Amino acid sequence: MIINADLHIHSLYSMATSKNMTISTIASESKLKGLDLVGTGDGFHPEWLQIIEQNTKPSKTGIYSVKECDNDSQTRLIKSVEHPETSTAKCKFILTAEVEDRNRVHQLIILPSIESAYQIREELPSKNIDKEGRPRVNMNGAELMDLIKDHKGLIGPAHAFTPWTSIYKEFDSIYDCYNDTPDFLELGLSADTDMADRIEELQNIPFLSNSDAHSPWPHRLGREFNEIEIKKMTFDAFKDAIKAKKVVGNYGFDPRLGKYHETGCVRCYDTIMIEKARELKMRCPCGGLIKKGVKDRISDIAKWDEPHHPEFRPKYTHILPLAEIISLVHGKGITTVYVQKIWKELVQTFGSEIEVLIYASLDEIARTESKLAGVIKSFRENTLKIQPGSGGHYGQIILG
Repeated sequence: MIINADLHIHSLYSMATSKNMTISTIASESKLKGLDLVGTGDGFHPEWLQIIEQNTKPSKTGIYSVKECDNDSQTRLIKSVEHPETSTAKCKFILTAEVEDRNRVHQLIILPSIESAYQIREELPSKNIDKEGRPRVNMNGAELMDLIKDHKGLIGPAHAFTPWTSIYKEFDSIYDCYNDTPDFLELGLSADTDMADRIEELQNIPFLSNSDAHSPWPHRLGREFNEIEIKKMTFDAFKDAIKAKKVVGNYGFDPRLGKYHETGCVRCYDTIMIEKARELKMRCPCGGLIKKGVKDRISDIAKWDEPHHPEFRPKYTHILPLAEIISLVHGKGITTVYVQKIWKELVQTFGSEIEVLIYASLDEIARTESKLAGVIKSFRENTLKIQPGSGGHYGQIILG
């Protein structure tokens, strides 16, 4: 079977996250989005682990289902989208965590069970592991990889190209970090497969596209996700699928919409050509720091000018959260009653947000919301005009 999976999110115990990042809310919103499997995030935080245990059914498979969900989010689910396939009983969780290693590289970890999370956290040298959902650990990438593999987990670099806390910010090669091949590489919002497959050392590594969501609403949760072919819904089957490179679809931002696609100033957000940035010694005339964009960083380490996709590599499909598209078309805020009303109507009609964005007939979308179909068509055909993001400022879609 093929599942939709978002494997990198955070709980309410991570810095700058919504208080609504709870198991029950994530569960119900993930079904509205169209996700089948969601990472718990923050899998080494003691209070979050207790909440996971209290709110999910015990499992010997490493995949966890929600016990009950009768909070406000469940009420929203039932009242706003009465669709037979959107039951939180079908929402599944897999234990995940993000940690920052000694070199400030962020690592995404996927764990076999709650029990393994408790065991690993006791072996992690960290001063803030009880306080922060994304802890800093006094280990390098190779040491961390050895520990995770000892406990049968999976590990790979998170948002691998971002200019702050990523593997290619710190190293020119993944092997300088791990001394071995990671289980996967997470692309991040400012890169896609065409960009990453210019790098020769990544030819044998599966790519993941995850949201890194800090709030549970569908314009954040699942804004990037993966289609993965697995034999059954267990951790072992999931691990086998990753090892066998059975990621059959990556979905996410057009990288030009990411905050760090182009080189730019983190203060004024001006985009600056890399040659000029170097002349300026990475300091903008406004006084702000210039951050090298993902596009330029990949050019530094790429072997090829054009992507060389290995045979197993799936298509990367550009999407944008449905509420953001509605907001763009109508010029109204994402959380306004107007935008949310249209969003609910579409999800109710087609069953999930992913169904609307990727599979629904454009003619059928047009019958429900005529102005929207053209923009979704442009996404599907990669014909959008975009002002690229830089310096921490998201890119902008240009209509008309």
